[in-house]
Amino acid sequence: MEQERIEELIVKYNEGQANDQEIKLIEQLIEGGQIELSQLRELTLLEEQVMKLEAPAPSTDLDDNFYTMLKTVKAKNKGFSWSSFFSWPEVVPTLAFASVTLVLGFLGGYLLFPSPSSNNEVAELKGEVLEMKEMIMLTMLEKESATERLKAVSLTSEMSNVSSKVTNALLQTLNNDENINVRLEALEAIKPFVRDSRIRAELVRSIAKQESPLVQVALAELMVALQEKSSVKELQKILQRERTPQEVKKRIEESIKTMT
Repeated sequence: MEQERIEELIVKYNEGQANDQEIKLIEQLIEGGQIELSQLRELTLLEEQVMKLEAPAPSTDLDDNFYTMLKTVKAKNKGFSWSSFFSWPEVVPTLAFASVTLVLGFLGGYLLFPSPSSNNEVAELKGEVLEMKEMIMLTMLEKESATERLKAVSLTSEMSNVSSKVTNALLQTLNNDENINVRLEALEAIKPFVRDSRIRAELVRSIAKQESPLVQVALAELMVALQEKSSVKELQKILQRERTPQEVKKRIEESIKTMT
């Protein structure tokens, strides 16, 4: 491949504009020794690729609209449940809007006009909205579109606490999603929860499941940051693979030395 095309690919990746085919091509060039990992400014330049769900300004009739929507759903389905509610694609965007704006509206009102029961009501509201966001995320992770799955993973940045369902879904995505960008974003989303020994153990097990050089190096760097010595054996397995690019082997060897 011409050097000019290679440099163009590197620039596009560093600017977060490389598409799936171009990222696969970059990985092939890494394996062929035509691109060094040091040329890629960041291994996880995903923030610019993820279409963030922006919080719109709350409206005065938000409460009425939201509860009217809930009543409509209940009327259509007497056996109402949160899981069935969130399984409807047409409801998810509306509920995402409502959940975010409800929090802003209610919290603003309680802060300006506090009452004895405010704290309990705010806590209850936060819990409901968190449950909504989790259900939205889990639903969107099943979409065929990689963009939708990226949105789903990015939702965790808006969650102060998450359930095991969410962390398990992120680990599942890291291990099995066919899109490299989604895998890398899932790894970024898991980082705030690595204090959990179970999650660290799952991340160590994930190393052996990765074929992408970019994901392999990103995991190795995370293991160094955590000083997770139990990952050394798994990283050594990558070194033993003949198909592992030399540049990747070099980075992983450096990671192992840092931890031993």
